[in-house]
Amino acid sequence: MQRRERIEHHDCFPLVTLDLTGATADDVIAVARHNAQIRIAPQVLEELATVRAHIDALASADTPVYGISTGFGALATRHIAPEDRAKLQRSLIRSHAAGMGEPVEREVVRALMFLRAKTLASGRTGVRPVVLETMVGLLNAGITPVVREYGSLGCSGDLAPLSHCALVLMGEGEATDREGVQRPVPELLAEAGLEPVELAEKEGLALVNGTDGMLGQLLMALADLEELADIADATAAMSVEAQMGTDQVFRAELHEPLRPQGQGRSAANMYNFLSGSPIVARTAKATAGCRMPTRCAAHHR
Repeated sequence: MQRRERIEHHDCFPLVTLDLTGATADDVIAVARHNAQIRIAPQVLEELATVRAHIDALASADTPVYGISTGFGALATRHIAPEDRAKLQRSLIRSHAAGMGEPVEREVVRALMFLRAKTLASGRTGVRPVVLETMVGLLNAGITPVVREYGSLGCSGDLAPLSHCALVLMGEGEATDREGVQRPVPELLAEAGLEPVELAEKEGLALVNGTDGMLGQLLMALADLEELADIADATAAMSVEAQMGTDQVFRAELHEPLRPQGQGRSAANMYNFLSGSPIVARTAKATAGCRMPTRCAAHHR
């Protein structure tokens, strides 16, 4: 995997910095599949505190604000008393954590959680810094909520999967440790030095309103396709060598003028794979031995 500058190496694991600019696909793969540790940039926590002060002001004002001092959906016009708002946020999470079926893969849950953390780190959701810090703490400790296969709502987001993750932030639900062993959530949090989060106004809504599960799976599927394409390039290069063909048809200047997306990369891959081959060196000026399907392999990427 080609990692960008934002991904550093720390001991044996890469280190991803979560800042106000968001995240890259490489960041997601590093966290989901390679157990990358996550560092929150200081400016993110400052921005979260600033925006949260605005939410607190809205919560204490007389004018009702949706999801802060009111209910959700059909209860949007119902004012919620301050003493009931934490209960409302908990109830939102508990009511939507209704997934069924087999647990989804660990890497999918980690991708989902990291993408949600990325959204929280934008400073536009109104959560307190402790919410983001706890979610990042779960990822860094290798704690993975158990998310069930069925139960998402595509129109409003991955509500059920995200709710199962939010439950663990609250000290509830089901989760596994770094070794994949399911253990009591309070025990896992305590072992990682994390406290359950008591959700405040708007935080429940911020934790579940998004399509992070779908996006995470898409990014991993694209990463898999890139890897398969590279394997196909290697296979094609071996075929060229087996046919005693030439690597000259994959030179960069031949693919730059009319370069469909991927063609240049495929040609470069095959040229590099064939570099140093004694078989190709003997037939470098020949073309007859390089059959049309392999000679044009890069064009199909």
